[in-house]
Amino acid sequence: MSGCCGPANYASVFGPRVARGLAARYRLRGPDRTTRRVLDLLTAQGVDGASVLEIGGGVGEVQLELLRRGAARTTNLELVDSYETEAAALAAAAGVDGRTVRRQLDIAVDPGAVAAHDVVVLHRVVCCYPDHARLLAAAADHAQRLLVLSFPPDTPGIRACLALVNAFYRLTGRSFRNYLHPPEAMLEVLRAHGLRPVHAHRGRLWRVVGLVR
Repeated sequence: MSGCCGPANYASVFGPRVARGLAARYRLRGPDRTTRRVLDLLTAQGVDGASVLEIGGGVGEVQLELLRRGAARTTNLELVDSYETEAAALAAAAGVDGRTVRRQLDIAVDPGAVAAHDVVVLHRVVCCYPDHARLLAAAADHAQRLLVLSFPPDTPGIRACLALVNAFYRLTGRSFRNYLHPPEAMLEVLRAHGLRPVHAHRGRLWRVVGLVR
Protein backbone atom coordinates (compact mmCIF):
# COMPACT_ATOMS: atom_id res chain seq x y z
CA MET A 1 0.00 0.00 0.00
CA SER A 2 1.37 3.41 -0.92
CA GLY A 3 2.23 5.97 1.72
CA CYS A 4 -0.78 8.10 0.77
CA CYS A 5 -3.14 5.84 2.67
CA GLY A 6 -1.20 4.93 5.79
CA PRO A 7 -2.82 5.27 9.22
CA ALA A 8 -1.17 8.62 9.99
CA ASN A 9 -2.72 10.18 6.89
CA TYR A 10 -6.20 8.95 7.81
CA ALA A 11 -5.75 10.10 11.39
CA SER A 12 -5.03 13.61 10.15
CA VAL A 13 -8.62 13.79 8.91
CA PHE A 14 -10.49 11.21 11.01
CA GLY A 15 -9.29 12.03 14.50
CA PRO A 16 -10.85 11.95 17.99
CA ARG A 17 -12.65 15.24 17.40
CA VAL A 18 -14.49 13.77 14.42
CA ALA A 19 -15.32 10.68 16.48
CA ARG A 20 -16.78 12.77 19.29
CA GLY A 21 -18.91 14.69 16.82
CA LEU A 22 -20.24 11.55 15.16
CA ALA A 23 -21.06 9.93 18.50
CA ALA A 24 -22.81 13.05 19.79
CA ARG A 25 -24.90 13.37 16.63
CA TYR A 26 -25.88 9.71 16.79
CA ARG A 27 -26.92 10.00 20.42
CA LEU A 28 -29.01 13.05 19.63
CA ARG A 29 -30.56 12.15 16.27
CA GLY A 30 -29.89 8.48 15.55
CA PRO A 31 -28.83 7.36 12.05
CA ASP A 32 -28.96 9.93 9.25
CA ARG A 33 -31.07 9.46 6.12
CA THR A 34 -28.49 7.61 4.03
CA THR A 35 -27.54 5.37 6.94
CA ARG A 36 -31.21 4.53 7.47
CA ARG A 37 -31.42 3.59 3.81
CA VAL A 38 -28.47 1.23 4.25
CA LEU A 39 -30.06 -0.25 7.36
CA ASP A 40 -33.44 -0.71 5.73
CA LEU A 41 -31.86 -2.46 2.76
CA LEU A 42 -29.96 -4.82 5.03
CA THR A 43 -33.04 -5.51 7.13
CA ALA A 44 -35.14 -6.23 4.04
CA GLN A 45 -32.58 -8.82 2.93
CA GLY A 46 -32.59 -10.34 6.43
CA VAL A 47 -30.09 -9.93 9.27
CA ASP A 48 -31.57 -12.21 11.95
CA GLY A 49 -28.74 -14.19 13.49
CA ALA A 50 -26.24 -12.80 10.99
CA SER A 51 -22.59 -11.99 11.50
CA VAL A 52 -21.75 -8.53 10.19
CA LEU A 53 -18.37 -7.22 9.06
CA GLU A 54 -18.20 -3.46 8.63
CA ILE A 55 -15.16 -1.95 6.98
CA GLY A 56 -14.53 1.55 8.28
CA GLY A 57 -17.59 1.70 10.52
CA GLY A 58 -16.40 4.66 12.59
CA VAL A 59 -18.13 4.81 15.96
CA GLY A 60 -20.27 1.81 15.00
CA GLU A 61 -23.77 3.19 14.57
CA VAL A 62 -24.60 0.81 11.71
CA GLN A 63 -23.50 -2.14 13.79
CA LEU A 64 -25.49 -1.04 16.84
CA GLU A 65 -28.63 -0.63 14.76
CA LEU A 66 -28.18 -4.03 13.10
CA LEU A 67 -27.71 -5.70 16.47
CA ARG A 68 -30.99 -4.13 17.56
CA ARG A 69 -32.58 -5.51 14.40
CA GLY A 70 -31.50 -9.07 15.06
CA ALA A 71 -27.87 -9.48 13.97
CA ALA A 72 -25.93 -11.85 16.19
CA ARG A 73 -22.50 -10.21 16.25
CA THR A 74 -20.42 -7.58 14.47
CA THR A 75 -16.79 -6.97 13.57
CA ASN A 76 -15.46 -3.51 12.73
CA LEU A 77 -12.22 -2.82 10.87
CA GLU A 78 -10.44 0.55 11.01
CA LEU A 79 -7.15 1.94 9.79
CA VAL A 80 -6.88 4.25 12.83
CA ASP A 81 -7.72 4.01 16.53
CA SER A 82 -9.41 7.41 16.73
CA TYR A 83 -12.93 6.02 17.10
CA GLU A 84 -12.33 3.42 19.78
CA THR A 85 -13.23 5.40 22.92
CA GLU A 86 -16.52 6.67 21.53
CA ALA A 87 -17.41 3.33 19.94
CA ALA A 88 -16.84 1.49 23.22
CA ALA A 89 -19.04 3.98 25.09
CA LEU A 90 -21.87 3.64 22.57
CA ALA A 91 -21.71 -0.16 22.62
CA ALA A 92 -21.69 -0.26 26.42
CA ALA A 93 -24.66 2.12 26.61
CA ALA A 94 -26.56 -0.11 24.17
CA GLY A 95 -25.67 -3.22 26.19
CA VAL A 96 -24.05 -4.96 23.22
CA ASP A 97 -20.33 -4.56 23.94
CA GLY A 98 -20.02 -8.35 24.33
CA ARG A 99 -21.26 -8.85 20.77
CA THR A 100 -18.91 -6.43 19.02
CA VAL A 101 -15.28 -6.83 17.99
CA ARG A 102 -13.16 -3.93 16.78
CA ARG A 103 -9.80 -4.32 15.06
CA GLN A 104 -7.24 -2.03 13.44
CA LEU A 105 -6.65 -3.73 10.11
CA ASP A 106 -6.49 -2.96 6.39
CA ILE A 107 -8.45 -5.82 4.84
CA ALA A 108 -7.21 -4.95 1.35
CA VAL A 109 -3.60 -5.50 2.45
CA ASP A 110 -4.16 -8.47 4.78
CA PRO A 111 -7.45 -10.16 3.80
CA GLY A 112 -6.56 -13.42 5.52
CA ALA A 113 -6.45 -11.77 8.94
CA VAL A 114 -10.23 -11.70 9.32
CA ALA A 115 -12.85 -14.40 8.76
CA ALA A 116 -15.72 -14.21 6.30
CA HIS A 117 -19.08 -12.95 7.63
CA ASP A 118 -22.66 -13.31 6.46
CA VAL A 119 -22.94 -9.59 5.73
CA VAL A 120 -20.31 -7.01 4.73
CA VAL A 121 -20.92 -3.26 4.89
CA LEU A 122 -18.87 -0.45 3.30
CA HIS A 123 -20.73 2.74 4.15
CA ARG A 124 -19.03 5.92 2.86
CA VAL A 125 -15.71 4.10 2.76
CA VAL A 126 -14.71 3.36 -0.84
CA CYS A 127 -14.34 7.07 -1.59
CA CYS A 128 -11.64 7.27 1.10
CA TYR A 129 -9.48 4.48 -0.33
CA PRO A 130 -7.25 4.86 -3.40
CA ASP A 131 -7.35 1.27 -4.69
CA HIS A 132 -11.04 0.49 -5.01
CA ALA A 133 -10.47 -2.79 -6.87
CA ARG A 134 -8.27 -4.25 -4.14
CA LEU A 135 -10.57 -3.12 -1.34
CA LEU A 136 -13.78 -4.33 -2.99
CA ALA A 137 -12.28 -7.65 -4.02
CA ALA A 138 -11.30 -8.36 -0.41
CA ALA A 139 -14.69 -7.18 0.87
CA ALA A 140 -16.58 -9.33 -1.63
CA ASP A 141 -14.57 -12.42 -0.73
CA HIS A 142 -15.60 -11.94 2.90
CA ALA A 143 -19.34 -11.61 2.15
CA GLN A 144 -20.93 -15.03 2.44
CA ARG A 145 -24.43 -13.79 1.66
CA LEU A 146 -24.82 -10.03 1.28
CA LEU A 147 -22.78 -6.86 0.70
CA VAL A 148 -23.97 -3.26 0.86
CA LEU A 149 -21.93 -0.22 -0.05
CA SER A 150 -22.54 3.50 -0.40
CA PHE A 151 -20.48 5.94 -2.44
CA PRO A 152 -20.86 9.41 -3.98
CA PRO A 153 -22.30 9.49 -7.50
CA ASP A 154 -20.04 10.59 -10.35
CA THR A 155 -21.65 13.93 -11.19
CA PRO A 156 -20.14 17.32 -12.09
CA GLY A 157 -21.22 18.76 -8.75
CA ILE A 158 -19.66 15.96 -6.74
CA ARG A 159 -16.46 16.11 -8.79
CA ALA A 160 -16.18 19.86 -8.16
CA CYS A 161 -16.85 19.44 -4.43
CA LEU A 162 -14.22 16.73 -4.01
CA ALA A 163 -11.71 18.76 -5.98
CA LEU A 164 -12.18 21.64 -3.55
CA VAL A 165 -11.87 19.38 -0.52
CA ASN A 166 -8.70 17.78 -1.89
CA ALA A 167 -7.27 21.21 -2.65
CA PHE A 168 -7.85 22.13 1.00
CA TYR A 169 -6.00 18.99 2.11
CA ARG A 170 -3.06 19.92 -0.11
CA LEU A 171 -2.97 23.48 1.21
CA THR A 172 -3.01 22.25 4.80
CA GLY A 173 -0.25 19.72 4.18
CA ARG A 174 -2.34 16.58 4.49
CA SER A 175 -1.66 13.56 2.30
CA PHE A 176 -5.19 12.16 2.59
CA ARG A 177 -7.40 12.41 -0.50
CA ASN A 178 -11.00 11.62 -1.41
CA TYR A 179 -11.64 9.53 -4.52
CA LEU A 180 -14.48 9.38 -7.00
CA HIS A 181 -14.17 5.88 -8.40
CA PRO A 182 -16.24 4.93 -11.50
CA PRO A 183 -19.44 3.25 -10.22
CA GLU A 184 -19.58 0.65 -12.99
CA ALA A 185 -15.94 -0.31 -12.41
CA MET A 186 -16.67 -0.86 -8.72
CA LEU A 187 -19.71 -3.00 -9.47
CA GLU A 188 -17.75 -5.03 -12.00
CA VAL A 189 -15.22 -5.96 -9.31
CA LEU A 190 -18.03 -7.18 -7.07
CA ARG A 191 -19.66 -9.13 -9.89
CA ALA A 192 -16.34 -10.77 -10.70
CA HIS A 193 -16.22 -12.02 -7.10
CA GLY A 194 -19.60 -13.70 -7.23
CA LEU A 195 -22.01 -10.96 -6.16
CA ARG A 196 -24.98 -9.65 -8.12
CA PRO A 197 -26.81 -6.35 -7.55
CA VAL A 198 -30.36 -6.61 -6.22
CA HIS A 199 -30.97 -3.02 -5.14
CA ALA A 200 -29.69 0.41 -6.14
CA HIS A 201 -30.67 3.85 -4.92
CA ARG A 202 -29.34 6.94 -6.68
CA GLY A 203 -29.38 9.80 -4.21
CA ARG A 204 -28.12 13.30 -4.88
CA LEU A 205 -25.11 12.88 -2.57
CA TRP A 206 -24.86 9.14 -2.01
CA ARG A 207 -25.64 6.05 -3.99
CA VAL A 208 -26.51 2.84 -2.10
CA VAL A 209 -26.13 -0.58 -3.71
CA GLY A 210 -26.97 -3.99 -2.30
CA LEU A 211 -25.57 -7.23 -3.72
CA VAL A 212 -26.17 -10.88 -2.87
CA ARG A 213 -24.20 -14.06 -3.48
